[in-house]
Amino acid sequence: MELKEISKDIYDVDAWLDECLGKEGSPEREKNRERAWEEYNAQILLDARKNAGLTQQELADRIGADKGYISRIERGLTVPTVATLYKIASAMGLTIELRPI
Repeated sequence: MELKEISKDIYDVDAWLDECLGKEGSPEREKNRERAWEEYNAQILLDARKNAGLTQQELADRIGADKGYISRIERGLTVPTVATLYKIASAMGLTIELRPI
């Protein structure tokens, strides 16, 4: 999508976001926000696996899953359960900390 130019070098980013993602508070915008978080978390898991020096197959073997499942998680196509997320973190030598925001 192209940003709508209001005047020279000034753009209405809110209108552009509304057009691309749906109006703030709409089901469409919430769906897009949820999808963005899924992709963000998938990238965190991918980076953590690489930092741990593990292949997808090695991680899958450690948690009793198949390589395709790890791949789907890292691409944001599958969201692991909380229990599986803990297993993945543990298999990489990591812990998960829940803190109030």
